[in-house]
Amino acid sequence: MSRLLHQVHRWLSIAFVGGVLNYMVVMTKGQPPYWVGLFALVPLILLALTGLYLFALPYALKWRGGRAKA
Repeated sequence: MSRLLHQVHRWLSIAFVGGVLNYMVVMTKGQPPYWVGLFALVPLILLALTGLYLFALPYALKWRGGRAKA
């Protein structure tokens, strides 16, 4: 499960960078509609959630008495 979440987190980071680049290109053509910013905001929110989970995972395993995998 953790391995899959790492992969999802990586792909979300690629989607976030793509959304930011897309927003920058659209900004050069004038004021974009508000929904264009969502292309970067949605992956950013998901990145934050998966990142917080991955950050807390070793501490949760330690708290539960399990061993964290290296």
